[in-house]
Order: sequence, then C-alpha cells, then structure tokens
Amino acid sequence: MAKHKEYIPKWIAWESTQRCNLSCVHCRCSSELTSSAGDFTTQEAFKLIDDICEVSTPVMVLSGGEPLMRDDIFEIARYGTSKGLRMCMATNGTLITDAVCAEMKSADIKMVSLSLDGSTVAIHDNFRSSPGAFEGVVRGAETLKRNGIPFLINSSFTKRNQHDIAATFRVAKELGATAWYMFMIVPTGRGEEIMSELISPEDYEEILTWHYEQEKNEEDILMRPTCAPHYYRIVPQKAKEEGIDFKRRSLTFSTGGGKGCIAAQSICLIDCFGNLKPCSYFHSSVGNVKQIPFKELWFNSKVFNDLRDSSKYSGKCGECEYVNVCGGCRARADAVHGDYMAEEPFCNYIPPKTRKRLAQEAENALR
Repeated sequence: MAKHKEYIPKWIAWESTQRCNLSCVHCRCSSELTSSAGDFTTQEAFKLIDDICEVSTPVMVLSGGEPLMRDDIFEIARYGTSKGLRMCMATNGTLITDAVCAEMKSADIKMVSLSLDGSTVAIHDNFRSSPGAFEGVVRGAETLKRNGIPFLINSSFTKRNQHDIAATFRVAKELGATAWYMFMIVPTGRGEEIMSELISPEDYEEILTWHYEQEKNEEDILMRPTCAPHYYRIVPQKAKEEGIDFKRRSLTFSTGGGKGCIAAQSICLIDCFGNLKPCSYFHSSVGNVKQIPFKELWFNSKVFNDLRDSSKYSGKCGECEYVNVCGGCRARADAVHGDYMAEEPFCNYIPPKTRKRLAQEAENALR
C-alpha cells in the first residue's frame, strides 16, 4: 500500500449513466438524451459497492447524467444502503414525482441534490438549454418537501448568470433547501466550450467575499462554495482582519473538513464505464475499477498520491502559505494548464514568497 494510507474515501460520486433529459451548457460529461447509458449491469453495480466497502463506507452519490433515467437505480440504492453506505442522489429535479419519492424513501436515500442555476425561468432555462427546466426543478423541490425528503441545491455560475447569485440563493432558501452549494465552473466536458464565460479571478474573489459575509450571518441554511478552494484562504484572512473566530457549519456527512480541494484525498468519481477520476471534473482517469480493484487504484495511483502531496504543487500554489487549507483547484489547473500540479489559474492572491521571488527576478533582469 502507498504511504498515504490515512486517506480514505468519504464521498464517492458514481456516474450511473450519461443519459439526461437536459443539455446544460456546463455539463462535465456533455450529457443529453442520446448519451451513453454506460456498461454497468445491476450486478456489476452491486460488485462496485462491495469493492468500495473493502476500503470504507462513504457517502455514495448516484449521479449522472440523470440517474432517474436508469431503471434499476433504486435497486442499486437499496443495495448500497444494506451495505452501510449513506446513499444520496444528484438529479436535475425535473423527473421527481410522488412515486419517485416513495422509492427514495424505500431505498433510504439520505439526501437529494437539485440543480438551480438562476432565480428566474429565463436565466435557469438558458443555462440548462431546456425550456421548462426551471418549472421542473421547482416542482421537484416542492415534491421532495411535501414527502419529507431533505434536499440541497447546487447552483453553477459563469459570466452569464453571476449577476443572479444572490437572487438564486434566496430562491434556494424559499424552496426549503437544507444547504446551498455555489459551484464555480471547472471547464471540463461541455464546459470547455464556454471557457470565455468563466468568471474572472477578480470577480471570483469578490463573489467569495460576498459568500463569506452571507455565511457569517446565515442561520437558516447551510452554505458551501464548491470547486472554489481559495474560499478557505479568504475565510481565515477575513476573520483575522475582523478579529473574530468564524466557525463554519456543515452537513453531518461533509467531507471537506475545512479544506479546499479534496480531490483524491477524500472524494472521487467513478464514471459509467468504471473509470476512476480524482473528482468529477478531472479529464483523465487513473484506471478502470472493472479491471483493477478500487482499493488498489485508490491507494496506489500515482496521480492520487501526487494530489495528496501539496509540497509538490508548482507555481504560486507551491509557494502559498495557504496551500494546506486551499490547495487550488487541481482539476481547473489540469484543464487550463494541462498540469494537475500547476497553480490555480483563477486565483489572484499573490503569496509573500511569490512576491519576493518576482521582485528578485525583476532585480536580476535589470542587472
């Protein structure tokens, strides 16, 4: 086993299918109705759960695509629950009915995540490239609430909808969400096609500062920025400036532990063909769980062990005093720089070591 044996998976997303009834502008696996259903049979899904249980009993998120387009999804969920996994589901919300909720209860689904990317029909449906998507997710949220099933809301933002962040948050609260996760887009899948729409580093900093101010005084709903690791730099910076001890709340099965990028450290993704990736947004896999045991890949993959060693990070991330609480988004570094160990491309913070190095380089250039 690798030397980083202390790292165990606490949260695993399984892409149960790539098929989806929507066609969202940012989709990491470019899902649509004609996308692949994957090649896991029900029994192979059971075996995957058995293999995962050899390492730990994490939260397992049944993801997609749209997981409700898979006929055996609740059979798989029930099996995971029987093995001690905390089974959750990530859905766009449009296919949720009272009958679906009854199945969720029968399978003991612990949490459902819904996607809401705007406070209005126009903004959300544009982002989801599907008329009726806003109405569908609102109806889904109301159905979950009526059936007593807890749900959280994920909201993804680019330049096209960043003006609507605060309003989207308000809608999430009004719908009765347990938590609201603000996603900052990682350009993978269809997201590569909207690279020019990614929020600028300057706006990124401003948005995360807004989130800090909001979360600091929020009592009704849990909040967490996702794929935004430098929030874990901003929080201690702001708290120190204000002379306060800011304690962040989290869900009982939170995996972050007050840390930014946790790809390959406590989370991973397994796609619908069995390819294992450090997180949902990495381009390449480290191997296939149908061919190599999950346990072997998790502990001994070079990529996974690289990501667990922040002393190997390059650029200003490697020089940053916040590297062990932030780490920069490794998937974003991979997507933009072609190097998962490179510096976070959407962070505008300049560490003291970097300032010193740049000043020395400038001085040397003048000699």
